[in-house]
Amino acid sequence: MCPTFPILQQACNLVTVNGHYDWSVVFHYLFFSYIIQAIAITVSLAVLAQFFGVIIGLLLYFMRRSRWAALRWLANAYITVFRGTPLIVQIFFTYAVLPYLNLTSNPNPALTQVLNHHNPFPALGFPQVAFDGFVAALVALSLNEGAYMAEIVRAGIDSIDVGQMEAAKSLGMTYFLAMRRIVIPQAARVIIPPLGNEFNSMLKNTSLAVTISVGELFGVTYSLQGVLGRPMELYTVAAFWYLVLTLIWTAIQSFVERRLNVSVYDTGPSDRGSSWQRVFGFGRRPVAVANGAGVVAIPDNRR
Repeated sequence: MCPTFPILQQACNLVTVNGHYDWSVVFHYLFFSYIIQAIAITVSLAVLAQFFGVIIGLLLYFMRRSRWAALRWLANAYITVFRGTPLIVQIFFTYAVLPYLNLTSNPNPALTQVLNHHNPFPALGFPQVAFDGFVAALVALSLNEGAYMAEIVRAGIDSIDVGQMEAAKSLGMTYFLAMRRIVIPQAARVIIPPLGNEFNSMLKNTSLAVTISVGELFGVTYSLQGVLGRPMELYTVAAFWYLVLTLIWTAIQSFVERRLNVSVYDTGPSDRGSSWQRVFGFGRRPVAVANGAGVVAIPDNRR
């Protein structure tokens, strides 16, 4: 019930969508068991797809640098197709074609029995997950991500001076050994930031798996809203958890980037005083630096 005071009444109507929005439903299903299970499936699908996408991106990079034109053409065609078609179309296509490759459910009863026997989700307590849909979504997301990671890897590796490779070869290293020990570790500083952004998008792109009945976060909330008839509340639950997942990943990404770039960040001395003193320069203590004659205190007016 909204208060009678006009301003508070308008605010209440806005928050409750004129009385049609029930926040108690949101709070009730925010930590619902199926929702928590669906979050685990979403994270698992995103992590696996990103991992395989990075592997595919690396392979595509080496194919594009191959001396054989057929491999270069194949890699460029792959990237063109997967970057030029919608992800949802790729998911539907993969879901339709995998049974004919004997990778998911198949009309052959013996094969279907084997696949169901190796379905890990019921044993893990996730009965709502369709195994064939999960595999199809994983394959489609991985293949799609590989096309984008190929460009990210290319930009990162090509940013390293060619002299690094020449110096490694002069020491007797092979091409792949030099890439593993010299080039790729340096290129990681360039690759990690866009890779982190790609994984952020991957967490949200997993919601497209609802189209093939995978029990991920959006799929479960979509099913619940169909049963309860409360779409706005259940979609709010889904949006909240997607926001939480992306915020957690953003914090992890920032930490990783700081660790990779610790040698290039100028954090300055730890004794520069408070933020007020650093901004306005009042009350700052002299900084002690070492020179050839010993330790010298530099006055504030010389800094």
